[in-house]
Amino acid sequence: MNKTTCAACDCELGSGAISVKLGGKTVEVCCQECAEALKEAETAKTAATGKD
Repeated sequence: MNKTTCAACDCELGSGAISVKLGGKTVEVCCQECAEALKEAETAKTAATGKD
């Protein structure tokens, strides 16, 4: 059995996984809170580097 974990917190993903697109890649997270955290981190990274 292949286990998949959340891209934000490494919790095991269940049937309610959420897909989030970051930097041209799609990752899966376990909940809306993790989705928002990754989006905020991506926004901060983009602002810091000046790249879109």
